[in-house]
This record gives sequence, structure tokens and C-alpha cells, in this order.
Amino acid sequence: MGKKFIKFEFLLLFAVFIIATCGLVYELVAGTLASYLLGDSVKQFSFIIGVYLFSMGIGSFFSKFFNKNLLNTFVEIEILVGLIGGLSSVILFLLFESVGSFQLILYLLVFVTGFLVGLEIPLLMNILKDKVEFKDLVSNVFTFDYIGALLASILFPLILVPKLGIMGTSLFFGMINISIAIVLCFLLKSELKRSYFLKVKAIFSFLLLLTVFIFSENILSYSEGKLYGENIIYTHSTPYQRIVLTHNKSDYRLYLNNNLQFSSADEYRYHEALVHPVMSIAKNVSHVLVLGGGDGLAVREILKYKNVKTVTLVDLDQGMTKLFETNKVLTDLNGNSLNNPKVTVINTDAYIWAKSCKVKFDVAIIDFPDPSNYSLGKLYSLNFYQTVQRILQPDAAVVIQTTSPYFAPKSFWCINKTVMAVFPQVDAYHAYVPSFGEWGFTIAINGFNTTFNTVNRQASGLKFYNYQFDRYNYFTKDMISNEIEINRLDNQILVRYFDEEWGKLQ
Repeated sequence: MGKKFIKFEFLLLFAVFIIATCGLVYELVAGTLASYLLGDSVKQFSFIIGVYLFSMGIGSFFSKFFNKNLLNTFVEIEILVGLIGGLSSVILFLLFESVGSFQLILYLLVFVTGFLVGLEIPLLMNILKDKVEFKDLVSNVFTFDYIGALLASILFPLILVPKLGIMGTSLFFGMINISIAIVLCFLLKSELKRSYFLKVKAIFSFLLLLTVFIFSENILSYSEGKLYGENIIYTHSTPYQRIVLTHNKSDYRLYLNNNLQFSSADEYRYHEALVHPVMSIAKNVSHVLVLGGGDGLAVREILKYKNVKTVTLVDLDQGMTKLFETNKVLTDLNGNSLNNPKVTVINTDAYIWAKSCKVKFDVAIIDFPDPSNYSLGKLYSLNFYQTVQRILQPDAAVVIQTTSPYFAPKSFWCINKTVMAVFPQVDAYHAYVPSFGEWGFTIAINGFNTTFNTVNRQASGLKFYNYQFDRYNYFTKDMISNEIEINRLDNQILVRYFDEEWGKLQ
């Protein structure tokens, strides 16, 4: 009898471990998916976590109304959690372009999942309360609960998303949830009522998730096809972002987390405007630093200057740089720039790298994604620009992509004002890129021995930029914003400006 009880207790505590692991995975899936589809990862994760914890509390409250057949109820809930949590990403991907109340469905699924998980732990404690001393019961249950949560938080970014993707991860853990229900049905059948029906439900649910898992790539391709409205030729989830490449006639488009990064039809306008003003005014261009720009398109423009001896590109995502080093379509687009012997690619966090860098550069080109969250916002902060200045030569020149002065003037001038607090000479300019509209840049010189209208060198074969800086640095009234703050690490005001301005357009 003692061994039988030990097996019974161990099975249920192991179920707690699985519940905690799977529950947190569903929460992370919802947050990641929301940030992919809706943007602003900080806000989305904050809301998801809040709703999930709130719903767990509601579930725990209602658990007191379950007094009969507790073990059966526990197994039923385990099946439900696996089904709803497992299918959540599939439902959300399929409905994103079809319904106007997408966020309502998102938070409803999070609430239901959290509610069911919140029910399970108190039910389990009630099942075991007469068989285990209270202090041992509480410590054991919460120990397994917290260990499961830790495991999920480690596995999710390092293994699950890169290997299985968002949809595959939720389906896989849904099957794990239901597998526990199946094991309980067989090993504890003497403790269960109508165990046969529970077995049928559990096995059917598992087979349903397995079928969807097998066809998950097809489902994802279908949903992304609806989302982008273009022929998708490449998709990949890295630990940092979802990369999607589309093709329509002669136009290739790159999307990162559902945000357009470039169109091959007009990217030359953006990259010529980004690179050539700063390369033309710099006193020297022997050693060039590129922060971001993992597509190699800015590097392509830099290599048009024969004086360049080295280009150091620092981009966080190896999945991005590897794609643009190896894909034939993309190497044709970037001129195979990332494989050029002058170019060194470093995959690490630019903020950390810059702090430890001992080399000084003649030109810096900063081409990060827009500051849509706090992890990106730090790369537009006063502290970061001070760090960049430390690794620049005297009279070095630097340029920063600064989002749209038309759609987001507060964000644009916030970045410009932050740069002005660091560099002795700062100016701004903009260019029209059809895929994006008016797009802006901040340019700075780390000294006084040259000016923004100086042209020390030119490259041939440009299709857009003509080295007449005065043509690009005039801003109309609708692109001006006053009374803005400097973006500091401790306030991240830029992210709030950005969210406020671009949020109006969604």
C-alpha cells in the first residue's frame, strides 16, 4: 500500500511539473506571437503576463467549488489545457487577418489557459491533502511548480523557438500535457471513475494535436500567405525574430516580426541615403563600423569606396547574417558583401560589444530596427552614443537611421536631440523611399575639421543620391516637433514616443 501511494503521489507531483512547464510555455507563446503580429513586445508581454496571472488567480478561487471526483476533474482539465494551449497559436495565426477583434481573442485564450492552470494546482492539493502532511504537500507542490517554470523559461528562447517555431512549440507542449493525462488514465485507473471515457478523450485529443503538428508548416505557410499577401519563399524563426522573405514578380521583400525591412524595388534609395552622405564627408574611411544592417546592403554601398580597408559589422542575429551570406537571391542583392575579405561579421549584442571594443573607427553607420521596444530603445540612448563616440577617431563621421520624420516626428527629433548631447556637430536629413514614405537620418561629426556639405570623395554608379546634402536636410512644418526629451536609459522616453506615434497608424 505504501509503494502504491508513493507512486500515486509521485505521478501527481510530476504532473505539477508538467503543468508549470507547459503553462509558462503557453504564456511565452502568446506573448511572442503578440509581439510578432502586433509589435511593441514590452507592452504585449506585460499585458499577457498580467492577464495570465490574473486568470490563474480566478481559477484558484473557483477551485473551491469542485468537491466531487477531484481526480477525474484534474485529468479532464489536463486534457483541456493541452487542447486549448496547444491549439492557441494555430488559432491566432489563422484569425489574425480574418477578424477585427484579434486582441480580444488573444486575451480570451490566455485567460482560459491561465484559468485552467489556476484550477489544477489547488485541485491537486485537495486530492493529496489527506495523504500528505500539509507542510510537505505545500513545499513539494510549489517546488515542482517553480522548477517547471524555470525549465520552460530556459528552453523557450534557446531551443524551442529556433527548432520548432512558435506554432510547433505550443502544439508539442499541448501533446505533452495530454500525454500526462493519458499516463494518469492508465496508471491510476483504479482511482478514476469511468476511466475508459477519459482514455478515449485523451487519446483522441492527442491524435488531433499530433495531426495538426504534422501539418503545422502547411498551416503556417497558409496563414503567413494571407498575412503578407505575397509569395513566401523563405521563413525562419531565430531566437530573436521571425524572418520572412517574399517574392512578387521582380520584388523581394524582407519582413522581421511582421515588419517590412526592405523592398528590393527601392532599397537602394534608403541605403544610398544612409551610407553616402557620411562616407563623403569623413576625413578618412579606412576602417568602417556598421551596427545592425545584417542584410549586408549598407556594406554593399560602403565597399564602393576603394579607400575602405576594413568593415566591421556587428549584428545580434546570426540567423540573419547567415541568410544574407548564403542565399543566392540575397547575395545577388547585397553584392555578396558579407563574404568580402574586407568584411568581418560579429554576431553579438552591439551595446555590450561597443563597451568592450578597443579599436577606433573612421566611420560608424548605425542601422538598427526602429525603437519599438526597450531592448532596442537602449541602442538609441545617450549612454550608447557616448559609448560609440569613445570608439571613434577624432573627426570621424557617424550616421543613424532615425525613423520617419513625417509619421513619427517626436521620435525622430528625440534621437537627433540625444545625439546632439554627445557629438560636437549634428545635423538631420531625409529621403523618400516609396515602400516606407519619408525616412530620416541623423548625421554627426566627432570634431570641427569638416562640415556636412564637404565632399571629400564620391562613389560611382549611384542611382539616387547625388552628394548635394542641402537637397535633403530641409524639413517642412509637418515634420518638425519641439519640446521633446533626450532618450536616457532610465527613462526610455523614445520608446513611448514611438509607440504613441506609430500606434495611431495601426
